[in-house]
Amino acid sequence: MTTTMYGSPASLFSGKARAYLDWKGADYTEIAPNLQIRNEVIVPAIGRMIIPVVELSDGTMLQDTSLIIDHFESTLGSPSIYPDTPRQHFAARLLECFGDEWLVLPAMHYRWNYNEDWILEEFGRNMMPDAPRDQQIAAGTMIGKQFRGFVPILGINEETIPGIEASYEALLADLDAHFAKHDFLLGSRPSIGDFGLIGPLYAHLYRDPASGEIMKRLAPRVAEWVERMVAPSEPLSGEFLPNDEIPPTLIPVLERMMREHVPFLAQTAALFSDWLKQNPTGDIPRGVRMASFEIEGVKGEGIARTFSLWMLQRALDYMSSLEGADRDVCLDLLQECGGTALIDFSMPARLAYENHTLVVADG
Repeated sequence: MTTTMYGSPASLFSGKARAYLDWKGADYTEIAPNLQIRNEVIVPAIGRMIIPVVELSDGTMLQDTSLIIDHFESTLGSPSIYPDTPRQHFAARLLECFGDEWLVLPAMHYRWNYNEDWILEEFGRNMMPDAPRDQQIAAGTMIGKQFRGFVPILGINEETIPGIEASYEALLADLDAHFAKHDFLLGSRPSIGDFGLIGPLYAHLYRDPASGEIMKRLAPRVAEWVERMVAPSEPLSGEFLPNDEIPPTLIPVLERMMREHVPFLAQTAALFSDWLKQNPTGDIPRGVRMASFEIEGVKGEGIARTFSLWMLQRALDYMSSLEGADRDVCLDLLQECGGTALIDFSMPARLAYENHTLVVADG
């Protein structure tokens, strides 16, 4: 039995996992999950329908892209997508969190407010490739109803859309300027930060036709980076910049994370802390109440997503593991990009992802 990834071209996180596996040269087969696979493979193993899921040759099931990536990093060896040097490594982990957990806003906005008819047909074709078109559309509409329902919960509405679009277009401009000088975020080799960004920037914002036109028109170098990421011409190649350099062109991207995402994460942590006091032994929900955010001067509220705290914890754990000068350069980076709130970030509990679910870690 070979390694199988159950995923879909339209899936944000499938795009992240696929880009990594292709760059890493992993031997795998991708299968789009039909109803039978959903009901007989994924749900029994994971406990819910979610993709991507990777089934290893020994039958082990991996879910969550960060854990999938870390498994293959440990088994396939060098070259690694994690830089050896502290500033670059820390920045890459922060940008993975930013891509995975914050860029879902523009990704979901542009998909469902610019590309809805197209994506419903796409869902149907993936689910029932041999069915008549009307049945495909009906199936896609059924699947799409669930995803469309996430849009208002995330805080995407008439009031916040102008801020989301202004932020996204400004991010495209910053990344376009960066990729004019560098093939990837930190040099000629993709990092975990690149793979964090590729999920939303490929599956929703490049591949969906209306948003893809916007990217190619406003930020052609970002579109070219997407193409390098999803179809690597030279896998397992390239180097990170020497001397632990963070390119100046990357600082505006980190500043955006600190300005928009980190305050929302801090509110999420506070709300989750309150929830834990009332539910010390309960199963952790995906969201706890609504947290406020501000994006390009526009205020809104979105569901406080507990999983985002686990993703941030991955980055903060790395900084906490450092001592002396290595830690100091990471602190300096946070100072430079306006991220001092992360220096003593108050995490309400130590989290772990075990048996395909988020739990409070023992001890």
